[in-house]
Amino acid sequence: MMKKIFLLLIAAASGLAATAQDFKTPYITKPLPADLKKVFVNTSGGSISVSGTGEEPRVEVYIRGNNMDQSFTKDEITKALQKDYIFSVEVSGGELHATAKRKGSFNFNGRRSLSVSFKVYTGRQVSSNLNTSGGSISLASLTGTQNFETSGGSLSINDVAGVIKGETSGGSINVSNSKNDIDLETSGGSITANNCQGNIRLETSGGSLKLDNLNGNIKANTSGGSVNGSKITGELYTGTSGGSINLMAVSGSVDASTSAGSVHVQMLKVGKFVKLDTGAGHIDLELPTKQGLNLDVTGNRITIDMEGTFSGSKEKEKVFGKLNGGGPVVEIRGDSGVSLTTE
Repeated sequence: MMKKIFLLLIAAASGLAATAQDFKTPYITKPLPADLKKVFVNTSGGSISVSGTGEEPRVEVYIRGNNMDQSFTKDEITKALQKDYIFSVEVSGGELHATAKRKGSFNFNGRRSLSVSFKVYTGRQVSSNLNTSGGSISLASLTGTQNFETSGGSLSINDVAGVIKGETSGGSINVSNSKNDIDLETSGGSITANNCQGNIRLETSGGSLKLDNLNGNIKANTSGGSVNGSKITGELYTGTSGGSINLMAVSGSVDASTSAGSVHVQMLKVGKFVKLDTGAGHIDLELPTKQGLNLDVTGNRITIDMEGTFSGSKEKEKVFGKLNGGGPVVEIRGDSGVSLTTE
């Protein structure tokens, strides 16, 4: 039955062959059940979005020629799909399965190379498994388990709760207003995370990290950019091999290191520990005035401007002792100088 419905849709589209396909107009729109639970989308050349914002449940398919070719008619698209692609949009057992994959390794010419994108509108309680080799992926207003991957586009996640696991080989990542278990990775772009909480892992091999208003157990690392953060609570583990680290208004524990940059950290409250390390930069650390801390500081040219009582040893290149009676350990290793202040 589903196959017949799909063939009717193809036939209807081919009846409009005289009109060039506009990428702003869906090639196919198909209604979805309100109780849809899972979304599976696999496309080889377009973007994917899944949204649970409360719109009428449906899936829209947008198709155009690659290289922004807008001259395809629906008839030409239909013929190209039938000849060169495995293309299906089916709903069964509370699941959407949408596929647009090239058949084998056919030798296509520019006129039959298509970009097939999917926009899916669902209820909020929906899980997804998404894969595209040539476009961006966007998720919004969902609760469940989300697994998604693209080889050539950005990732955008907003208002998503549950298990969130995504990867891109060539784009940036933006995640906001999301929670629980967040695991995101890119090989070639920056990462921005805002207003998120839970277990958070962010990894990039070639971009900067921007962290704002995060709460939880956070692991954020880059191999080739700077780290900037503010309003972070919980435990933060962060590092970069090629940039500076700047963290403001932190309440909790911090482990931050860089091989080739400076470090500036403002602690409003120290949790279990503070650990800072740089191989080729200066470290500036602001500590809360009245909190008890254990200091273990090594660096070239240590300068101290702190209020409170201190017991221990202060030397030019090493400070070891207790501030305000002692407490969580503050461990610093700065080869190019260290400055300690209290605010």
